[in-house]
Amino acid sequence: MFSRTESLKQYIRLYPVNTAIIVIQLLVMAGMTIYGSSKDNSTLIRFGAMFDLPRMEPELWRYVTSIFVHIGFEHLLFNSFAIYVFAAPLERMFGSFRYAVFYLLSGIAGNIASALLHKDYYIGAGASGAIYGVYAAYLYLSVFRKDLIDYQTKQTVRIIVIIGFIYSVVIPNVDIYAHLGGFVGGLLFTALMTLFIKRRQREQDHIDHLDHQQQ
Repeated sequence: MFSRTESLKQYIRLYPVNTAIIVIQLLVMAGMTIYGSSKDNSTLIRFGAMFDLPRMEPELWRYVTSIFVHIGFEHLLFNSFAIYVFAAPLERMFGSFRYAVFYLLSGIAGNIASALLHKDYYIGAGASGAIYGVYAAYLYLSVFRKDLIDYQTKQTVRIIVIIGFIYSVVIPNVDIYAHLGGFVGGLLFTALMTLFIKRRQREQDHIDHLDHQQQ
């Protein structure tokens, strides 16, 4: 599932949302680099990063924009790789529109958790909350929709989640609150989305059955 054998052209056609996310991240990074530096606090704030600073309140739109802002090229590369490799199959499972909503909501959930749980002043940015939401979706599906997730993928997801949270604790300056918030949000949104899809399917099956009886 996580083996990316598509050509670039095929990837863009199959995964338009993930392609757009990566392109936006690259453009934002280019803009920050031209303007100043992606590691400069004033540049980060200007380009939409989240923050909690003295006598400053973050605007609501930052809960979305900060998902596409990254602190340094390594941060961007790591998250873009995760999106390119691991998020692609989920876009196909959910459908592009539902996946886009899911991705944004998971990222917002991560930012909300980060804002609520940080005790010190901070500046936060990155797609990690949304990415951990993606991991949570796979974990949920591996338990409740085993028909969609094979054994090898399930094992891979569990390893990624465990290593990811260990990384969040061990490595300094990693926003574990955003990771936790995105993960919990991803579980919740996947559960709600699965219930919605099942309900729609039952309604459609009922309609089809009535049509068949009328014929």
